[in-house]
Amino acid sequence: MITIYPYDTTLRDGTQSEGVSLSLNDKLKIARLLDEFGFPYIEGGWPGSNPKDAEFFRRIRALNLRQATIVAFGSTRRAGRQCDHDTNLQTLVKAETPAVALVGKSWTLHVTHVLETTLEENLAMIADSVRWMKQRGKEVIYDAEHFFDGYRADPHYALQTVRAAAEAGADWVVLCDTNGGSLPGWIRQVVTTVREKITGRLGIHTHNDGELAVANALAAVEEGCTQVQGTINGYGERCGNANLVSIIPALQLKMDRRCLPEENLEQLTELSRTIGEIANMSPNPYAPYVGHSAFAHKGGIHVAAVEKVTASYEHIPPERVGNRRHIVVSELSGRGNIRVRASELGLQIKGNERAVLAQIKELENRGFQFEAAEGSFELLVRRSEPGYVSPFELLDITMVATRRGDDKMRCEATVKLRVDDQVIHTAAEGNGPVHALDRALRKALVPRYPDLAEVRLADYKVRILDPEQATGATTRVLIEAACGTERWSTVGCSENIIEASCQALLDSLELPLLRAGWAEQRTVKT
Repeated sequence: MITIYPYDTTLRDGTQSEGVSLSLNDKLKIARLLDEFGFPYIEGGWPGSNPKDAEFFRRIRALNLRQATIVAFGSTRRAGRQCDHDTNLQTLVKAETPAVALVGKSWTLHVTHVLETTLEENLAMIADSVRWMKQRGKEVIYDAEHFFDGYRADPHYALQTVRAAAEAGADWVVLCDTNGGSLPGWIRQVVTTVREKITGRLGIHTHNDGELAVANALAAVEEGCTQVQGTINGYGERCGNANLVSIIPALQLKMDRRCLPEENLEQLTELSRTIGEIANMSPNPYAPYVGHSAFAHKGGIHVAAVEKVTASYEHIPPERVGNRRHIVVSELSGRGNIRVRASELGLQIKGNERAVLAQIKELENRGFQFEAAEGSFELLVRRSEPGYVSPFELLDITMVATRRGDDKMRCEATVKLRVDDQVIHTAAEGNGPVHALDRALRKALVPRYPDLAEVRLADYKVRILDPEQATGATTRVLIEAACGTERWSTVGCSENIIEASCQALLDSLELPLLRAGWAEQRTVKT
């Protein structure tokens, strides 16, 4: 089996992503996670660019990483300057890493118009810098920046640049699609040519500007590259870098290339989400392999097939990458969706699939949506069970909003509920109508059900379904409630936002009572 060496540059290239800003402690946490996951190379940053990266390389030495090689990144020497007097190279050495990454120019456009030097001097800069680092005992990864664009403009010169690095002793020559505009066919063609022209190990570094970074990286591997550079979750400048979270399982599970210990793949989803949380970036629910929806099944025909043979609509078992199958319930569902989802919740549907499905379709036709309100779906199933009795019944609501003079507007909600055989009449004020309603309901229910005092409102979302109706539009309300670490979402829908909010609130309070076995407790007390 061919071994591929994933090279993570989340801590350097990934931080160039708009919206990503990692503190020093963030970088150290991520480095430890990557090391524990088994990455052979972790690029920590550019020590010559800012004090934080310089401090990172000092602090990382004290972490006692298990196996990863830490890499410091920098450029080749400047034009017209000797290596011994080049500040950037000196700073790389001071980072005291076993390996360094040196970036050099491959494209004549950059040599003459960006560096403003000659083509001959650029070749000398590459060779001198690589040789100087090798003399100091460093493993050298040479990044041939803009190589594929440079090869298109002047193939002879582009090949000269990587040959200069290889002949000077570079341990790796990495071909970079820096602008991210290449297609897989072009990547294959160029990598094949380079492999024939130079000796030594090749790597690939792709960007996602054409949404082909992963495809281009895999194409390069098929043509002989054995190092793949990228970032976790594809973080990076502009449209991002090649996403190692997608590349690694593709290589290991589909292409028979060894990247990491097999058992570590089961932690891939957790790694992706944990690093996303550290970076304060919302997870992409549709991300391949690790997204919440990566193994979600919604269509009734699909769910019926998956229930029989999971491989019928799944390219790999989700457990291989630490993810799980997710059955979505909606108006597109079949009876299998209802049966499987109920089973996942630990409920027995008991032959009521057709009735529950019909109710869901009728409610979604009115504007309800159960994909993000699994608490309301669970209630539909529980309410379909024989002998279901609601723990409370709403009889009446009165809502009053007042504002006197320049005072802030206040709302008061009055509710009448039936709990067992008792009618309870309460009122409460709040900052707004939903706040007042929530307080009034709790005031009525908590004395009878003390556990509800621990239930809190965690999130409240409102969506207008038909904005062309202006203030008369239908409103969908989604409420997320929580008790300890447990969370559930409920939905309400109406042309009246108070009614929609009340529907979702009532469901959010009833569900924990049913889960706690309210009916059984009531029978014992009776």
